[in-house]
Amino acid sequence: MKEFVSYYLDRRTAIDSTLFKQWLKNMQSESGVLAHDDMSLKQVLIQGVDMFGSHIGFLKFKADVLDKETGKKIPGIVFARGPAVAVLILLDSEDETYAILTEQVRVPVGRLILELPAGMLDDDKGDVVGTAVREVEEETGIKLKMTDMVNLTAFLDSSTGCTVFPSPGGCDEELSLFLYRGSVDKDVITALHGKETGLRDHGELIKVYVVPYHKLWRLTADAKVLAAIALYEMAKRDGLLSP
Repeated sequence: MKEFVSYYLDRRTAIDSTLFKQWLKNMQSESGVLAHDDMSLKQVLIQGVDMFGSHIGFLKFKADVLDKETGKKIPGIVFARGPAVAVLILLDSEDETYAILTEQVRVPVGRLILELPAGMLDDDKGDVVGTAVREVEEETGIKLKMTDMVNLTAFLDSSTGCTVFPSPGGCDEELSLFLYRGSVDKDVITALHGKETGLRDHGELIKVYVVPYHKLWRLTADAKVLAAIALYEMAKRDGLLSP
Protein backbone atom coordinates (compact mmCIF):
# COMPACT_ATOMS: atom_id res chain seq x y z
CA MET A 1 0.00 0.00 0.00
CA LYS A 2 2.84 2.42 0.83
CA GLU A 3 4.39 1.82 -2.62
CA PHE A 4 1.07 2.65 -4.32
CA VAL A 5 0.68 5.87 -2.33
CA SER A 6 4.21 6.98 -3.24
CA TYR A 7 3.59 6.13 -6.91
CA TYR A 8 0.38 8.20 -6.93
CA LEU A 9 1.90 11.17 -5.11
CA ASP A 10 4.88 11.28 -7.49
CA ARG A 11 2.57 11.59 -10.46
CA ARG A 12 0.29 14.08 -8.75
CA THR A 13 3.36 16.16 -7.89
CA ALA A 14 4.57 15.85 -11.49
CA ILE A 15 1.41 17.49 -12.87
CA ASP A 16 1.86 20.39 -10.46
CA SER A 17 5.58 20.81 -11.16
CA THR A 18 7.19 23.77 -12.92
CA LEU A 19 8.60 21.39 -15.54
CA PHE A 20 5.18 20.09 -16.57
CA LYS A 21 3.48 23.49 -16.39
CA GLN A 22 6.17 25.02 -18.61
CA TRP A 23 5.80 22.22 -21.17
CA LEU A 24 2.03 22.76 -21.25
CA LYS A 25 2.54 26.52 -21.58
CA ASN A 26 4.84 25.94 -24.55
CA MET A 27 2.24 23.69 -26.17
CA GLN A 28 -0.42 26.40 -25.79
CA SER A 29 1.75 29.38 -26.72
CA GLU A 30 1.31 31.46 -29.86
CA SER A 31 3.79 29.28 -31.75
CA GLY A 32 2.88 26.10 -29.88
CA VAL A 33 1.59 22.77 -31.16
CA LEU A 34 -1.94 23.49 -29.89
CA ALA A 35 -2.08 27.11 -31.07
CA HIS A 36 -4.01 26.72 -34.33
CA ASP A 37 -6.60 24.10 -33.41
CA ASP A 38 -5.36 21.59 -35.97
CA MET A 39 -3.98 19.30 -33.26
CA SER A 40 -5.36 18.16 -29.92
CA LEU A 41 -3.88 16.84 -26.70
CA LYS A 42 -5.86 13.80 -25.58
CA GLN A 43 -3.97 12.57 -22.54
CA VAL A 44 -0.62 12.52 -20.77
CA LEU A 45 0.88 9.46 -19.10
CA ILE A 46 3.53 10.22 -16.47
CA GLN A 47 6.08 7.42 -16.71
CA GLY A 48 8.87 8.54 -14.42
CA VAL A 49 9.79 11.16 -11.82
CA ASP A 50 13.33 11.87 -10.57
CA MET A 51 13.60 13.98 -7.45
CA PHE A 52 16.50 16.34 -6.76
CA GLY A 53 16.13 16.64 -3.02
CA SER A 54 12.68 18.08 -2.35
CA HIS A 55 11.91 19.19 -5.92
CA ILE A 56 11.43 17.43 -9.24
CA GLY A 57 14.56 17.32 -11.38
CA PHE A 58 13.47 15.22 -14.37
CA LEU A 59 10.16 14.00 -15.77
CA LYS A 60 9.47 11.31 -18.33
CA PHE A 61 6.00 11.21 -19.87
CA LYS A 62 4.06 10.32 -22.99
CA ALA A 63 1.69 12.85 -24.54
CA ASP A 64 -1.01 11.68 -26.94
CA VAL A 65 -1.27 14.46 -29.54
CA LEU A 66 -3.55 13.93 -32.54
CA ASP A 67 -3.48 15.57 -35.93
CA LYS A 68 -7.17 16.37 -36.43
CA GLU A 69 -7.06 16.13 -40.22
CA THR A 70 -5.57 12.64 -40.40
CA GLY A 71 -6.47 11.34 -36.94
CA LYS A 72 -2.87 10.15 -36.56
CA LYS A 73 -0.80 10.41 -33.40
CA ILE A 74 2.24 12.68 -33.38
CA PRO A 75 5.38 11.22 -31.69
CA GLY A 76 5.09 12.51 -28.13
CA ILE A 77 7.55 10.86 -25.74
CA VAL A 78 9.05 13.62 -23.59
CA PHE A 79 12.08 13.76 -21.33
CA ALA A 80 11.55 17.02 -19.43
CA ARG A 81 14.50 18.69 -17.72
CA GLY A 82 13.78 22.37 -18.34
CA PRO A 83 16.02 25.29 -19.30
CA ALA A 84 19.81 25.32 -18.95
CA VAL A 85 22.74 27.64 -19.54
CA ALA A 86 26.29 27.29 -20.88
CA VAL A 87 29.18 29.73 -21.15
CA LEU A 88 31.88 30.09 -23.80
CA ILE A 89 34.85 31.52 -21.88
CA LEU A 90 37.61 32.97 -24.05
CA LEU A 91 40.80 34.19 -22.40
CA ASP A 92 43.47 36.13 -24.28
CA SER A 93 47.04 35.53 -23.16
CA GLU A 94 50.31 36.30 -24.97
CA ASP A 95 48.83 36.65 -28.46
CA GLU A 96 46.76 33.46 -28.12
CA THR A 97 43.07 33.04 -27.33
CA TYR A 98 42.15 30.08 -25.13
CA ALA A 99 38.81 28.43 -24.42
CA ILE A 100 37.82 26.84 -21.11
CA LEU A 101 36.31 23.35 -21.14
CA THR A 102 35.29 20.93 -18.43
CA GLU A 103 35.70 17.17 -18.65
CA GLN A 104 32.80 15.32 -17.05
CA VAL A 105 31.65 11.73 -16.68
CA ARG A 106 28.49 11.35 -18.78
CA VAL A 107 26.90 8.00 -17.96
CA PRO A 108 24.07 8.30 -20.57
CA VAL A 109 26.61 8.22 -23.42
CA GLY A 110 29.13 6.08 -21.54
CA ARG A 111 31.97 8.53 -22.09
CA LEU A 112 34.01 11.37 -20.69
CA ILE A 113 32.97 14.52 -22.56
CA LEU A 114 34.74 17.86 -22.92
CA GLU A 115 32.04 20.50 -22.51
CA LEU A 116 31.35 24.15 -21.87
CA PRO A 117 30.73 25.03 -18.21
CA ALA A 118 26.97 24.57 -17.97
CA GLY A 119 24.07 23.84 -15.68
CA MET A 120 20.33 23.62 -15.22
CA LEU A 121 18.16 26.40 -13.88
CA ASP A 122 17.26 25.01 -10.48
CA ASP A 123 14.55 27.46 -9.46
CA ASP A 124 11.40 29.09 -10.84
CA LYS A 125 12.91 32.58 -11.18
CA GLY A 126 14.48 32.06 -14.59
CA ASP A 127 17.74 33.76 -13.57
CA VAL A 128 19.79 32.57 -16.55
CA VAL A 129 22.66 35.04 -16.12
CA GLY A 130 23.04 34.37 -12.41
CA THR A 131 22.91 30.63 -13.04
CA ALA A 132 25.58 30.93 -15.74
CA VAL A 133 27.94 32.83 -13.42
CA ARG A 134 27.35 30.38 -10.57
CA GLU A 135 27.95 27.30 -12.74
CA VAL A 136 31.20 28.73 -14.08
CA GLU A 137 32.49 29.27 -10.56
CA GLU A 138 31.39 25.80 -9.39
CA GLU A 139 32.89 24.01 -12.38
CA THR A 140 36.06 26.03 -13.04
CA GLY A 141 36.69 28.21 -10.00
CA ILE A 142 36.55 31.32 -12.22
CA LYS A 143 34.51 34.20 -10.78
CA LEU A 144 32.75 36.24 -13.46
CA LYS A 145 30.65 39.39 -13.20
CA MET A 146 27.12 39.23 -14.55
CA THR A 147 27.65 42.57 -16.28
CA ASP A 148 30.48 41.07 -18.37
CA MET A 149 28.31 38.28 -19.79
CA VAL A 150 27.07 38.48 -23.39
CA ASN A 151 23.97 36.46 -24.27
CA LEU A 152 24.80 34.88 -27.62
CA THR A 153 21.35 33.34 -28.04
CA ALA A 154 19.80 36.79 -27.72
CA PHE A 155 21.16 37.49 -31.22
CA LEU A 156 18.77 34.89 -32.66
CA ASP A 157 15.52 36.03 -34.26
CA SER A 158 12.74 36.53 -31.72
CA SER A 159 10.66 33.85 -33.46
CA THR A 160 13.10 31.23 -32.11
CA GLY A 161 12.48 32.21 -28.50
CA CYS A 162 16.18 33.17 -28.37
CA THR A 163 17.23 29.77 -27.06
CA VAL A 164 18.73 26.64 -28.61
CA PHE A 165 17.04 23.22 -28.50
CA PRO A 166 19.73 20.48 -28.56
CA SER A 167 17.35 17.53 -29.03
CA PRO A 168 13.74 18.67 -29.62
CA GLY A 169 12.66 15.25 -30.87
CA GLY A 170 12.79 13.84 -27.34
CA CYS A 171 13.78 16.48 -24.79
CA ASP A 172 12.39 19.88 -23.79
CA GLU A 173 15.79 21.30 -22.78
CA GLU A 174 16.39 24.82 -24.09
CA LEU A 175 19.79 26.42 -23.79
CA SER A 176 20.83 30.00 -23.27
CA LEU A 177 24.44 30.37 -24.45
CA PHE A 178 26.67 33.11 -23.05
CA LEU A 179 30.08 34.54 -23.92
CA TYR A 180 32.73 35.88 -21.59
CA ARG A 181 35.97 37.28 -22.99
CA GLY A 182 38.89 38.59 -20.98
CA SER A 183 42.68 38.85 -20.75
CA VAL A 184 44.88 36.99 -18.25
CA ASP A 185 48.55 36.29 -17.56
CA LYS A 186 49.97 33.01 -18.83
CA ASP A 187 50.34 31.65 -15.29
CA VAL A 188 46.53 31.79 -14.94
CA ILE A 189 46.18 29.58 -18.02
CA THR A 190 48.74 27.15 -16.59
CA ALA A 191 47.00 27.03 -13.21
CA LEU A 192 43.59 26.37 -14.75
CA HIS A 193 44.60 23.49 -17.01
CA GLY A 194 44.05 20.17 -15.25
CA LYS A 195 42.38 21.74 -12.20
CA GLU A 196 39.94 19.40 -10.46
CA THR A 197 36.64 21.05 -9.49
CA GLY A 198 32.92 20.40 -9.09
CA LEU A 199 30.54 19.78 -6.21
CA ARG A 200 31.96 16.47 -5.03
CA ASP A 201 29.07 15.81 -2.65
CA HIS A 202 26.76 16.01 -5.71
CA GLY A 203 28.83 13.48 -7.61
CA GLU A 204 30.53 16.07 -9.85
CA LEU A 205 34.01 14.87 -10.83
CA ILE A 206 35.18 17.69 -13.08
CA LYS A 207 38.55 18.50 -14.60
CA VAL A 208 39.27 21.82 -16.32
CA TYR A 209 40.94 21.91 -19.72
CA VAL A 210 42.33 24.99 -21.47
CA VAL A 211 42.64 24.71 -25.26
CA PRO A 212 43.54 27.14 -28.05
CA TYR A 213 40.36 28.62 -29.45
CA HIS A 214 41.32 27.95 -33.07
CA LYS A 215 41.40 24.21 -32.26
CA LEU A 216 38.22 24.17 -30.17
CA TRP A 217 35.73 23.11 -32.84
CA ARG A 218 37.63 19.89 -33.53
CA LEU A 219 38.29 18.84 -29.93
CA THR A 220 34.80 18.10 -28.63
CA ALA A 221 31.53 16.45 -29.56
CA ASP A 222 29.60 18.73 -27.20
CA ALA A 223 26.74 20.41 -29.08
CA LYS A 224 26.86 23.35 -26.66
CA VAL A 225 30.43 24.14 -27.72
CA LEU A 226 29.69 23.91 -31.43
CA ALA A 227 26.51 26.01 -31.16
CA ALA A 228 28.32 28.66 -29.13
CA ILE A 229 31.15 28.85 -31.67
CA ALA A 230 28.66 29.25 -34.51
CA LEU A 231 26.75 32.01 -32.73
CA TYR A 232 29.97 33.79 -31.69
CA GLU A 233 31.51 33.71 -35.17
CA MET A 234 28.30 34.74 -36.95
CA ALA A 235 27.68 37.58 -34.48
CA LYS A 236 31.22 38.84 -35.12
CA ARG A 237 30.75 38.55 -38.87
CA ASP A 238 27.56 40.60 -38.76
CA GLY A 239 29.06 43.28 -36.51
CA LEU A 240 26.88 42.43 -33.50
CA LEU A 241 29.86 42.07 -31.17
CA SER A 242 32.41 44.77 -30.48
CA PRO A 243 36.04 43.78 -31.19
